[in-house]
Amino acid sequence: MTIPPTPNQLPTNPQSSAEQIPASVRSAPVLGGHDISTSTPTAAQSNSAKSWRFDVATPEDFQKYVQLSTQGAVIFGLYAPHSPASLEMLDAVENLVNAAEGAMLLAAVDITKLPEAAQAFGMDGVPASVAVIAGRPAPLYNGQISPQDLSEMLKQVLQLAVQYQLPGGFEPAPSEEEKTLPPLHAKALQALDERDYEGARAAYREALTENPGDHDAKVGLAQVDLLARVADLDLAQEREAAASDALNIEAAFNVADLDVIGGHVEDAYARLLRLFKSVSPEDKTRVRERLVQLFDVVGATDPRTVKARAELTTAIF
Repeated sequence: MTIPPTPNQLPTNPQSSAEQIPASVRSAPVLGGHDISTSTPTAAQSNSAKSWRFDVATPEDFQKYVQLSTQGAVIFGLYAPHSPASLEMLDAVENLVNAAEGAMLLAAVDITKLPEAAQAFGMDGVPASVAVIAGRPAPLYNGQISPQDLSEMLKQVLQLAVQYQLPGGFEPAPSEEEKTLPPLHAKALQALDERDYEGARAAYREALTENPGDHDAKVGLAQVDLLARVADLDLAQEREAAASDALNIEAAFNVADLDVIGGHVEDAYARLLRLFKSVSPEDKTRVRERLVQLFDVVGATDPRTVKARAELTTAIF
């Protein structure tokens, strides 16, 4: 299924500026009194744990959020996991959108999974963003811009929504606590609470059998495998073994696992990347597979994963 062009199709190469937003709104009052110009990640998070970011994964999702623009401004943030700049811009937009507390919402689009969205907006790369108000798109940026420029653009979007008499009032995304877990996921977490790693694995594998595209089950399985591997390890002993033999694959794996558990993700990735470059060709597959497992645990869009995956790809070729 393809995504049809949005109303008033955007130009192929939209400007990375606020000039696309009518000048008549630039002096209008800020919607709802929200001053997003002073928002920072810390300030936005301290004001509220709520988020108005929604992920757009299908053409149906795309159409849903375009239609929601008749209620208030919808900011489509286009990104790609391999682009740190696009992830950084998406985070910045999310913080400002959250600071508006429902006056607008963020529809986050991974263009590697939904390239039709970029085509519908006439965007040919990331980072990029388009505001849709009452079904009408207005490009915000196509490339990195400063936090000040981004804040000004979103203020103008809110002001334009005032002129369209769109109230906003979007409900936040459900929190992790509010989300209802699928039965097999709940079964896996219950098993984990009881340190029953095999039971947790079995539940996640069953979930993947029912739905091979269940991303959360795939990540959950990788996390269970990690927890099971480190359950009986001693960090000091493993570090000593790895230090005494730089090509000791099992010791390197164990230290990397423990580093990820301890939050030292960069150290874990760096260790295994060095190992990949040093081991014999027949061992490279093992090291690559362990790195990919850790990528799943940490998250594909995490900037540390994006960087490490790029370095691994370079090392392979």
